[in-house]
Amino acid sequence: MGRILAVDYGAKRTGLAVTDTLQIAAGGLTTVASAEAVNYIVAYAAREPLERVVVGLPKQMDNRPSENMARVEAFARRLEAALPAGVEVTFYDERFTSVMAHRAMIDGGLGRKRRQDKALADEISAVLILQGYMEWMKSPGATGHPHLL
Repeated sequence: MGRILAVDYGAKRTGLAVTDTLQIAAGGLTTVASAEAVNYIVAYAAREPLERVVVGLPKQMDNRPSENMARVEAFARRLEAALPAGVEVTFYDERFTSVMAHRAMIDGGLGRKRRQDKALADEISAVLILQGYMEWMKSPGATGHPHLL
């Protein structure tokens, strides 16, 4: 069983999170420059077997596409083309992850300066996307994927 990697893709930075090999726990991996995200993930997949990549899908509250959705979908298509055959790329709703990441930093006792670290917030957002996806996969009646590419 390969790992699941989650992506919080942004205009400048991309937060990454990954499961353990048994897909039980999610943890932050790193934050990379968005221009380097595809190369970083492909290199990671060469070192660690990946089963799936979950990309956070930015939607508005009324479920309409956000202004960033086309950019995120284009990134996901580039990533899918670059990854080894058999590694699925899917999407998962990322609404509220930035707010929840900030809340997690406050609850974790991080000081103001550390909470202003946008790279850390992006990585935590990726962890939240991955945790949400993993919970969805365990839910009764979950079939297929929330939104395959």
